[in-house]
Amino acid sequence: MKPVRGSEGLYMVNGPPAFTESTAFQRDSGKNCKAVTFSKDGSLFAWCNGEKVNIFNVTSAELLPSFDLPKVVCLEFSPKNNVLATWQAYTTAKDGTAGVPNLQLYDVKTGKCLKSFIQKKMQNWCPCWADDESICARNVNNEVHFFENNNFNTIANKLHLQKVNDFVLSPGAQPTKVAVYVPGSKGAPSFVRLYQYPNFGGPQSALANKSFFKADKVTMLWNKKATAVLVIASTEVDKTGASYYGEQTLHYIATNGESAVVQLPKNGPIYDVVWNPNSVEFCAVYGFMPAKATVFNLKCDPVFDFGTGPRNAAYYSPHGHILVLAGFGNLRGQMEVWDVKNYKLVSKPVASDSTYFAWCPDGEHIVTATCAPRLRVSNGYKIWHYTGSLLHNYEVPSNEEMWQVFWQPFLDGVFPVKAVKYQAVPSELPSAEPKPAQAYRPPALRNKPVTSSKLHEDEPPQNMKPQSGSSEKPLSKTALKNQKKHEAKKAAKQEAKADGNQEPTQSSASQSTPRSAVPAVTSGDPEIDKKIKNLKKKLKAIEQLKEQAAAGKQLEKNQLEKIQKETALLQELEDLELGL
Repeated sequence: MKPVRGSEGLYMVNGPPAFTESTAFQRDSGKNCKAVTFSKDGSLFAWCNGEKVNIFNVTSAELLPSFDLPKVVCLEFSPKNNVLATWQAYTTAKDGTAGVPNLQLYDVKTGKCLKSFIQKKMQNWCPCWADDESICARNVNNEVHFFENNNFNTIANKLHLQKVNDFVLSPGAQPTKVAVYVPGSKGAPSFVRLYQYPNFGGPQSALANKSFFKADKVTMLWNKKATAVLVIASTEVDKTGASYYGEQTLHYIATNGESAVVQLPKNGPIYDVVWNPNSVEFCAVYGFMPAKATVFNLKCDPVFDFGTGPRNAAYYSPHGHILVLAGFGNLRGQMEVWDVKNYKLVSKPVASDSTYFAWCPDGEHIVTATCAPRLRVSNGYKIWHYTGSLLHNYEVPSNEEMWQVFWQPFLDGVFPVKAVKYQAVPSELPSAEPKPAQAYRPPALRNKPVTSSKLHEDEPPQNMKPQSGSSEKPLSKTALKNQKKHEAKKAAKQEAKADGNQEPTQSSASQSTPRSAVPAVTSGDPEIDKKIKNLKKKLKAIEQLKEQAAAGKQLEKNQLEKIQKETALLQELEDLELGL
């Protein structure tokens, strides 16, 4: 089931395969619906229509008692559905005295207001609960205040650092962990620390600590098992002038104290970083367009590189077995659906002008939508199967707008994992593939053959895992450099050895014969001589290719394959020369 909010009102649509409007939920035709939310398990749905806050029990299809709060713009349920948090804009009185509390916490069952707070900023307005609601936390004047068992009259614990700017509670079971961010000041670096509640005794009591410069703001992402946090540190301005988006770095911090900077092979912005729900891998989309996308393991080593393409977002399916790479916003809406286990491409649907994407909790279906105010024309939504089939397409009338659409959530385990399909599922709708746009050609060139020219050479996908039977890790830049030096020395030694083998035959020959006229290697067998000559020729070509690569030239696939054959060629040459 999906709620749809727009100028046509608020209504619910049944999920696959029906796609009809739900009769259980009565449409709210008001045009002032500003806030909607589902509970974590999808059993309760709340919305504010500009008159009051209503709660609908989806399971029993009945309305619960409403709250007289016409100005509410944000709503959120606690994880176990015991508390409803509401927020409205903070206003001060005309005489300058402090305004009334604008953040309210209500008991869902009784409708009683448990506590009211003053919360001036909309950003991070909602208190954060642990999944079992044993603790609840909110940031107050550079401190994190903790409440236990929804008793908001007593502050059970405080985490006080110099200037706590942001914090994130870990998901999952107890014990709860807390990631806190403190921005740098007066030349001191910014840092992120991980604590286990309630051990806040100081830096020594922290589970892990990571400090870094170049951070005006950070995004902290816990994995599902609460064993590690990814930190995207961003600056507002890139002082080198290389990027309009500022500068970003990606850091990895584990609760066992390990930390690392994730090395991204391509320069440019970090568009998106997402954890796989299995908690042992994450995907980053980064670099100047066409952007790269890479999956990393918990050692921050690359596992699979998807090459380059027009993309700026990544979305794992709820079960973590499928990954969608997409290019929305100012890109054309191209999507790549990948089977993560086998790293095979499943489909490449295109959802033009999309401003929203979400996986259905069943792990099979996807919604893409074009919503106002991001785009005020061609509003509507599409339901896809991940194999690329368009199953449902709804466009709002031209004089109306759609503001929001999203799936009803379900708890983990409700939908079982299904094997990945490669064959497109049947659909009654025609294929949604757009016609390829023709590049503009000036009149003088229109009757001439088309010559393809690309601004960028696309990099193909590449498996970064060591081959089976080999425990080697991908080499670092320094190790690769040392390996090349070692190989060059080995080749030089072999050439010297070959020259040494030539000396006796040369001395017995006429002394007047110039050295260049003497054959490089003489074995008495013309076939072996020919093989040695060809091998040396190939090795010389490989050395030239390596020099070009070191100078920064982009090599072709066949040239890279030639370089990979160097070790085998050297071995073959050595065997031939030893046999002389």
